[in-house]
Amino acid sequence: MLPDLVKALVLGVVEGLTEFLPISSTGHLILAGALLDFDGEKAKVFEIVIQTGAVLAIVWEYRARFAKVLGGLGSDPLARRFALNILIAFMPAAVLGLLLGKYIKELLFRPVVVALAFILGAFVILWAERREHRTRIEHVDDVMPWDALRIGAAQTLALIPGTSRSGATIIGGLFVGLSRKAAAEFSFFLAIPTLVAAAAYDALKHRALFTPSDAGLFGVGLVAAFVSAFLCVRWLLRYVSRHDFTAFAWYRIAFGIVVLATAYTGLVRWS
Repeated sequence: MLPDLVKALVLGVVEGLTEFLPISSTGHLILAGALLDFDGEKAKVFEIVIQTGAVLAIVWEYRARFAKVLGGLGSDPLARRFALNILIAFMPAAVLGLLLGKYIKELLFRPVVVALAFILGAFVILWAERREHRTRIEHVDDVMPWDALRIGAAQTLALIPGTSRSGATIIGGLFVGLSRKAAAEFSFFLAIPTLVAAAAYDALKHRALFTPSDAGLFGVGLVAAFVSAFLCVRWLLRYVSRHDFTAFAWYRIAFGIVVLATAYTGLVRWS
């Protein structure tokens, strides 16, 4: 039996490596948690809270940009538009999540639903990559509020387990006309309010489950998620400058099959 701190370390690494790739961090955390015998209500909250570590990796990687935006909110139109775009894109998933979150957990956390989300999402990626991609927005600074709203609408699809938040926003960005790099970066930035809000909400809602002795567990998970996400984000930006997202689509199909196999054999309880 592995110590809980080792389990926290492994789950933190899994979270950081999968959060910003279009492959669904939630699905991977459910599988990893089951294999490590780390599940239950407390584990679910832990998996959501350590997303904050991945978010901090984005904040650190783009610290100069965020400092410029914060400093320019009062006088720089570009800074104000950037902040407005993130807020606009954040709102659709935030509203639907609050209204439907309980029902989604009750009705959609089923093996077949998760597997289908993986596989259907893969075909959407393949379709997006094989259609003619007309890039009209090369840089995140050129995104307009209407573009942000459409990407935010795409993010609502990630409320379906197995869809992938980053996958929905990146592919949504491609359909809107963003370059691959701009779509990936907008997805990174949109993760900040989305994941922080989800972590804060779950932590407050289930605060009675935790004691001060759990601080070490969360600390290890957060640090592991930060380091692995930081390395993954840098790798992804280099990757998309030379490749498309097709490889992730085939990975999703394979993982969807893994979901069905582990559910059928009883190895993982996908609920």
